[in-house]
Amino acid sequence: MDNFNEGWAIICDYLRQEKKIVDVAYKTWISRIEPISIDFEKGVITLMVPNDFHRQTLIRGYLPKLEEAYEAVLGTNFETVFIIPEENEKSKEKLLGEETSVDTGYEFTFDTYIIGSSNKFAHAASMAVAQNPASAYNPLFIYGNSGLGKTHLLYAIGNEIKSRDKSCNVIYIKGEDFANEIIQSIMNKTTAQFRQKYRQADVLLVDDVQFIGGKESTQEEFFHTFDALYDAKKQIVLTSDRPPKEIKVLTDRLRGRFEMGLLADIQPPDFETRMAIIKRKAEIIGLDLNNDLCEYIANKLKTNIRQLEGVVKKLMARYNLTKEPPTLNTVNETIAEILNDDTPPELTVEKIIDEVARTFGVNSEDLRSTKSRRAEINKPRQIAIYIVRELTTLSMESIGNEFGGRHYSTIVYTVQQVEKNIKNDPSLRETVEDIIKNIRER
Repeated sequence: MDNFNEGWAIICDYLRQEKKIVDVAYKTWISRIEPISIDFEKGVITLMVPNDFHRQTLIRGYLPKLEEAYEAVLGTNFETVFIIPEENEKSKEKLLGEETSVDTGYEFTFDTYIIGSSNKFAHAASMAVAQNPASAYNPLFIYGNSGLGKTHLLYAIGNEIKSRDKSCNVIYIKGEDFANEIIQSIMNKTTAQFRQKYRQADVLLVDDVQFIGGKESTQEEFFHTFDALYDAKKQIVLTSDRPPKEIKVLTDRLRGRFEMGLLADIQPPDFETRMAIIKRKAEIIGLDLNNDLCEYIANKLKTNIRQLEGVVKKLMARYNLTKEPPTLNTVNETIAEILNDDTPPELTVEKIIDEVARTFGVNSEDLRSTKSRRAEINKPRQIAIYIVRELTTLSMESIGNEFGGRHYSTIVYTVQQVEKNIKNDPSLRETVEDIIKNIRER
């Protein structure tokens, strides 16, 4: 195999096809792993996971199955090193520097970005920014649905700028990770170092910036970081799943900052663009995929570039396992797997409470507890109860148990009160809608 992405795809197929890990567990824990590197000489595989809780769960419950898969697919034993995003600065630097691997390079350069009518404006704006940072459009705000290539453009800008000036300090960060870093810096009393890190950037690339919405301290810090960089004539590029005016829990002054530059949207690709994406990806990884199969895939998957590329990668993994060329049947099965992979696992109470807590800047445990009755906790707790009722199939009694053993009548009353408040308070309705949208997209 030419790179670790292919190897990881085969390892994942082994875990699923051999039923080593059940589907629910696979979606929850394995599908969110990002392969970083494989070192055959040292016998080490490095994987990135979303957070430390995810890492500890994998170590406790899934490490033996992963190691069994390594041996079955790769023919030898490997030690696993799990890292989380904040520990991955070196990997991020590589994504923006000379040491990019073949597959990573494909993902994150302008040369391999397929241009069509749906994205040509965003592409042209991104090229202009990369060629003349902080002079063309500042900030550049790219928005569109998940899987349409926003992250590709973000990294392509960084790659292009670094290729022109290796000394340029390019920082990439996800909106959610920016919020988490602020929380950690406040807890550790390292806010000065945090500010220094981001305000010394020459180029700041922020992916999924909508996730800072509703978080007061995060927005305050981001506002001052934005102004410091803008005043110093440094380039800022932001991506989001929606335009600034639709991020309902964003402060007016931040919304104004986001709209002061250029807004560029990306729409789902047309048929010709989808065909070009499929063929280019197949060519890059060395998969022989005839035109009829390319057309079939393009007609089946119409709204998500990530799905198109995912099908081609999985077909390559199948070929590596079976040595049989792709057929209509295997393409159909692979498309079904991709669509199944993109179906989010059932929303958990923990996920809902965490997002509500992040939005209001409170502690998740306080929302669950019956002991915490502070005024600033009551409103987010009520909203959390309401959203759990809206997004899960739990009974009122079960919801009460999730929130410290509250009586079901209390839950009924809380839900009714929030429903009433939402009808009478447009601002509250928008906040709740934004929280729900973030929960569904995480």
